[in-house]
Amino acid sequence: MSIPIREISSSMAVFAPTVSIIIPTYNCEAYIAETLNSVLSQTLRNIELIIVDDGSTDRTLDIVASYGSPVRLLRQANSGVCAARNYGIREAAGRYICLMDHDDYWFPDKLALQVEQMEAHPEIGLVYSSFIWWHPDEKGMFPGPDSFEAASFPAGIDEEFSGWIYHQLLLDCWILTSAALIRAEVFDKCGVYDESLPYSEDWDLWLRISREYPVIKLNKPLTLYRQHPQQGNRMARDIDYRTELLWSAATKWGLCSRDGRCITKRKFVQNIACYQMEFGLRHLASGNLKIANHSLVKAWLKHPVKLKTLAYIPAGLLGWRPKW
Repeated sequence: MSIPIREISSSMAVFAPTVSIIIPTYNCEAYIAETLNSVLSQTLRNIELIIVDDGSTDRTLDIVASYGSPVRLLRQANSGVCAARNYGIREAAGRYICLMDHDDYWFPDKLALQVEQMEAHPEIGLVYSSFIWWHPDEKGMFPGPDSFEAASFPAGIDEEFSGWIYHQLLLDCWILTSAALIRAEVFDKCGVYDESLPYSEDWDLWLRISREYPVIKLNKPLTLYRQHPQQGNRMARDIDYRTELLWSAATKWGLCSRDGRCITKRKFVQNIACYQMEFGLRHLASGNLKIANHSLVKAWLKHPVKLKTLAYIPAGLLGWRPKW
């Protein structure tokens, strides 16, 4: 996508943050303060924190405004997360940029460790890390961040998922948005978020970046990834955006990374079949039998030895529903 990215004003040039953190938010009064506190507690201090409110109608704006000058608050009419992220990217002045989700949490050394890798490897376009799934207990309460032993995880670089990883990204979206640090000029070369995508927009960006830049993955988890019912990845959508994205990428760029590492066509197609089956089951759980059965048949045709995929169709017609 060829979109003008960053027009840095003279006032921005005076303040040159190392990292710009952009947090798009919409009706997140329950979690936004914990997220902001985790950013403002980073050991790396030379940062700017930009919040882009996407038309919130709850107390989110009041909570963000209460932080005063450490937070730069931008507002827009409700236009979606991609538009909010792109707005923040255009306004950012940092050498590096983070796009953090409004309900996640960073451990204090997150930015320092990632910037250290960026400075040591100027050819790298993106540094990301492992993350921890953050689930609520039976009462809906999330355990405190200090209850996780992040220091117990191994340090160092995950070599398998570092370097040129386009071929790996054809199998799964290994990069969590909140866990990534991106060199600012990457957006000038690779474009920003595709605002026409309501889902898999982050995966689309990672695929484009991975064609142009090697990346580094840190073994140590530096982010808590909050899980709750309002998350977008829990919705049953009319279009299977994941498989459309992956087919489009494979058609345009093939199945190999720039260093020659590849996945086989068989593995790619079988992986697509798994996503189509999952898409079908999600719609089956929602009672959308037409979409569910269509996707299940497509999945079975790609991987016919997996007869279980086909068996879901009569089971659904008889009233069975998967738990989701």
